[in-house]
Amino acid sequence: MKPLRSLRLRLIAFAAIVIAAALIVTGFSLSALFSGHLERRIGQELDTHLNQLVGGLRIDANGVSLVREPVDPRFAAVFGGLYWQVNDLTAGTTLRSRSLWDTYLEVPGDVLSPGETHVHDVEGPQGATLLTHETLIVLSAPDGDHRLRVAVAIDRADINALAAGFSRDLAPVLGLLGLVLMVGFLFQIREGLKPVHRVVAGVNAIRTGREKRLEQGRAPMEIAPLVDEVNSLLDAQDAAIRRARDRAANLAHGLKTPLTALESDIERLRERGETGIADEISDVAVRMRRHTDRELARARLRHGRTTARVPLEPNVAAILRTLKRTPAGEALDLECDIDASITVPIDIDDLNELIGNLAENAVRHANTRVQVSAATEADAVIIRIGDDGPGFSSAPKSELGGPRKREDESGHGTGLGLAIAGDILESVNGRLELDQSSLGGLEARMTVPLHPRYLGPG
Repeated sequence: MKPLRSLRLRLIAFAAIVIAAALIVTGFSLSALFSGHLERRIGQELDTHLNQLVGGLRIDANGVSLVREPVDPRFAAVFGGLYWQVNDLTAGTTLRSRSLWDTYLEVPGDVLSPGETHVHDVEGPQGATLLTHETLIVLSAPDGDHRLRVAVAIDRADINALAAGFSRDLAPVLGLLGLVLMVGFLFQIREGLKPVHRVVAGVNAIRTGREKRLEQGRAPMEIAPLVDEVNSLLDAQDAAIRRARDRAANLAHGLKTPLTALESDIERLRERGETGIADEISDVAVRMRRHTDRELARARLRHGRTTARVPLEPNVAAILRTLKRTPAGEALDLECDIDASITVPIDIDDLNELIGNLAENAVRHANTRVQVSAATEADAVIIRIGDDGPGFSSAPKSELGGPRKREDESGHGTGLGLAIAGDILESVNGRLELDQSSLGGLEARMTVPLHPRYLGPG
């Protein structure tokens, strides 16, 4: 049997078990207490009848007689459930109630002292079990003292019926009590789990960028150590990320000077007419620079970081102005069709890297026009970058629209740009899709959630 993974269900199950056990114990205990109380009360009633019988006994020349019988009508009804009997041990005669009819009370032959009362269970009429109280008295008579054994009995079926009726009446009361207790437990569980829910909500707020740390002031003392540990873990993570970013930046700066020198060597080779070797070295240098750029972009992707909403239109417009000044972009029509109110929850450096790589690819392949547009749909911002270039003529749609292909491996030089853009979008649980552009070329469609769950770089 698999253990319950829900803490709430575990607590509810434990509460139900505790309530059920408590109600069962309570039910049996109350029934036992009632039965004991009922038997004592009936015992007092039997003693009262016994005293009435003793007070009404007389002995004369004709033997033992009863001046007055007990007033309870059950003594007069045949097998009425209430019986009395007087045995004259001296004379060997017996008086009995009408309810015994033609039967006798078979009382034990134990030794009784005068005035002492014994309690027995004896067999009565029709196989009934009778609760019997008996006592021994001594009466003076002309022929001497007579020892009389007086007994009064009641059918235990009557006692059992009263006890069973009490249990039936008790059951709905216990059921109502169990319901009230269960409601109380549910309320207690709900209130008790609220600090846990607040921690979960706090972690989600950190993941989505709304908060930096868990709030410590409202956490109860049992949850406070968990809050402290989570905040300490986030502090350690931020420190580790800062160190990693610093190392990546140092690596990039360390490669920048050799790559610049290599570009100068490439130019000198071209001036000497060795263009083949220069092109090969240039291709290697471009690959190295793009790999460096990608690792720098990945170093900026911070797992669980806090980000504010960044306005999209001014950043895209700035990127397009920069591309317009490049040799590939100066002859193109670069359009920015984005409402000024649209914002995206991405770090501004990541946004510039994302738009810059895809827009640069579009400028490289466009014939006359590149268009960047955006719109808010459902709970996400959809950004489209399209061009009027060859589109899918150089690569099948399924190949580009499925897993990202590093096209630089086949000489196109756009694969790392797509990879960097994909890494950034994956870090915010976004999505990159390639499709046919309305301008005739390729369209890169980016889905950026408005409430991202930061996953970090892969």
